Amino acid sequence: MEIAGFLFALLIGVSLGLIGGGGSILTIPLLVYFFHIPPTIATGYSLFIVGISSLVGAVNSYKNGNINFNASFYFGITSIITVVLIRHFLLPIIPEQIFQFQQHTITRSFLTMFLLAILMIVASFNMILKAHVSISNQTNISKWTALIRGIQIGILTGLLGAGGGFLIIPVLLFSFKLPMKQAIGSSLLIIALNALFGFATDMAHYEIHWKLLLTLTACAVVGTYLGNKIGTRVPAENLKKGFGIFILLAGIYIILHEIFF
Repeated sequence: MEIAGFLFALLIGVSLGLIGGGGSILTIPLLVYFFHIPPTIATGYSLFIVGISSLVGAVNSYKNGNINFNASFYFGITSIITVVLIRHFLLPIIPEQIFQFQQHTITRSFLTMFLLAILMIVASFNMILKAHVSISNQTNISKWTALIRGIQIGILTGLLGAGGGFLIIPVLLFSFKLPMKQAIGSSLLIIALNALFGFATDMAHYEIHWKLLLTLTACAVVGTYLGNKIGTRVPAENLKKGFGIFILLAGIYIILHEIFF
C-alpha cells in the first residue's frame, strides 16, 4: 500500500510539472487513504509537499523564461496573506464536531474530505472542457483582478491545502492573456509561495512526521522534474482531458467512501 502511495506522489509531481496544477488536490486523498493521516493534519502536510514540488517546477520554468513576475506578485501577495490568516487564526478554532444532522454528526474531517471531493469534481470539468485553449501572446495584467483572485486562491489553499492551479491558470490565460507555458510557470510560483507560507504557519500547531513527509515530497519532486521534461515534448493541453477524467473519478470515489464507508 505504501509503495502505491509513493507512486501516487510521483504522479502528483508529474501533474504539477506538466500542467501547473491539478495534482495538488490529490495530495490529501493520498495522505488520508494510503498513509492514514487525519484530514485536518493532511492539509498541512499537503502544503509542504505541494509547495516544495511547485517550487522545483517554478525554478525550471524560470530557467526557460516562463514566469511572469508581475502577475505572480499581484496574484501572490493577497493569496499569501489570506493563507496565513486562515491557517493561523481560523483553523485552530474550528471544532472537530461541526453540527448534528438528525442521527448523523458532521465532523471537521468529513467536511474537509467532502469539500475537497467537490473541488476535485469542479476542477475535473474545468480540465475536461477547457483542455484546449488558444491565447494570444499579448500580456495585459489586470492588477485589481489579480489581487481579488489571490484572495480566492488563498481561501482555497488555507482551508483545504490545495494549490488551486486549476483556478489560477485560467485566470492567467483568459484575464491576463499569458501564453500557456508562462501561465504554468507563474502558477507554480504562486502555488509554491502560498503553500510554503501556509505550512510555516502550521508548524507550531502539531508534531510533524518528517521522515514520511520528506520521502513523499522527494517522490513528488522527481515527478515534477519528469513532468517538466515531458512538457517540452508533449503539448500540456493534450493531457489535461485524461487527467481531468481521473480527478473526476477520484472525487466521486471520495464522496462515496466518506458517506457509505
